[in-house]
Amino acid sequence: MTSSVLRDRERNPARSREDILDAAERLFAERGYEATSLSDVGREAGLSRAAPGYFFGSKAELLRAVLERCFEEVRAAVRVGRDRAMASGQGADVILAGVVTDYFDFVAARPNFVKLVQREALSDRRTLTGMPVGLATGREMNAALGIELGLGPDDETELTQLLFSLIALVWFPHIHGDTLGRVVGLDPQAPDYLDARKRHVTELLRGWLRARSEVPLLSQPTNR
Repeated sequence: MTSSVLRDRERNPARSREDILDAAERLFAERGYEATSLSDVGREAGLSRAAPGYFFGSKAELLRAVLERCFEEVRAAVRVGRDRAMASGQGADVILAGVVTDYFDFVAARPNFVKLVQREALSDRRTLTGMPVGLATGREMNAALGIELGLGPDDETELTQLLFSLIALVWFPHIHGDTLGRVVGLDPQAPDYLDARKRHVTELLRGWLRARSEVPLLSQPTNR
């Protein structure tokens, strides 16, 4: 790419910023944070080596911006799913199946996001801790799930547990399908693998939903 083309692209700040975020997301996910330099990101984005530093200041701030953009995508997807579920007029069982499918499809379409979060979990960084958009995303996911399933404020604690279980059940096959999945006899490359996982997770969570509607929660044991 010629220097004139580089200059032309860098004169469009919005486009350059998005190109840098795209490149950083790919490299951070594939190589890891430590193995990726700002110069690498600049080259990957088709810009000058100095461009990422000019737009984001430091590699840590660039990583933060990448993660923030990912969480904004989560929030947008949650809103779309919530609105569609509420407009459907379906019962909670059907809506829950749709929620599971939406989560699986979202994660499957964004393998870089899964890798980024996994790398954060295995590192000593705490980029996600206290990130305002991350916390807002969690609250929005929790609220949307409660609305979709017709649960109220009294169910907030259980809803949080349900949401965490849903995330775990959806993410785990994408992270460990080729490792522990194969150990237990599952083939993540099989044509029906994803559909079978969706059905299985849906039935697990439907069991929780039925238990909530049929049997009151056991009270905590008291000392006698």
